[in-house]
Amino acid sequence: MTTMNPADTSTWLPLDGLAPGFDANKEPHTTALSGREINLTAPNGTRIAHVFGDDEVTWTYTPGEGDETAPASDTDAYEAIEVDDDLFYVQFHHRYLPNEAVSLVIDLAAGRVLAVISEILPAPEQGRTRVQHRFGTATIDGIEATGVEPHPTTALIGRRVEWVYSPVHAYEHVYLSERWYTWQCLAGPERGLADTDENSVWEIRPGIYLFAWREKVIPCASITVADHRDIDKIRSHGVLFGLDETGEIPTHFTFGAWGRLISVTHHTPELEPASFGAGA
Repeated sequence: MTTMNPADTSTWLPLDGLAPGFDANKEPHTTALSGREINLTAPNGTRIAHVFGDDEVTWTYTPGEGDETAPASDTDAYEAIEVDDDLFYVQFHHRYLPNEAVSLVIDLAAGRVLAVISEILPAPEQGRTRVQHRFGTATIDGIEATGVEPHPTTALIGRRVEWVYSPVHAYEHVYLSERWYTWQCLAGPERGLADTDENSVWEIRPGIYLFAWREKVIPCASITVADHRDIDKIRSHGVLFGLDETGEIPTHFTFGAWGRLISVTHHTPELEPASFGAGA
């Protein structure tokens, strides 16, 4: 492989080059959902049934009004993490559509779900990252929906967090605005690299957030679910999804990280980035 030159992005590590060892701090898969059938209904009437086994989920997709997605059903391997009491992060990679991965945040206590589809575009498009995210909320059939549904939030703006993914992989994130965040590699094969990329943040429960980022240099994106309630011991679980070094083969791997809040930036009120809006 070509020696990495931080100023020459063509030499940056491909997604599959990052994978080895990156999952050292990953939480073990839980089988707590095994034997359960969890059926979701979206606001437009789209229904998705999930039947969970120990390590596979059988799902059936029935589109609702205005949903152009074709009906489908399949069985995929999945991973599940219990983020909090009755709150699960579920991750799987479609076999029938290898360019798509599914992230579910299932709140059995509130009867609500946030679903994210990560999609690798067929070809590069001007002004768009190669991997795109689609977000949607749903309720769980048979459980009364309570509280506030998952929603976009500006709560992380201004925070600087140090993340440790393994004994050799560490990064810091600076959350700039609704649209942008900056990352810098502090340790590992990308040490010294930094960039500013698109992000989206959703609140799941108070202090628990889904953070999604989409890289413009490497064709990849990530979904993480992080518990920020203890600022000295933040816990994150997530996935990286994109294309390998050839630019042809989807790469999908999960990971975990421990985080620590380093600082919080407080802007002059009239210059506060939280007021920019997601388009800025």
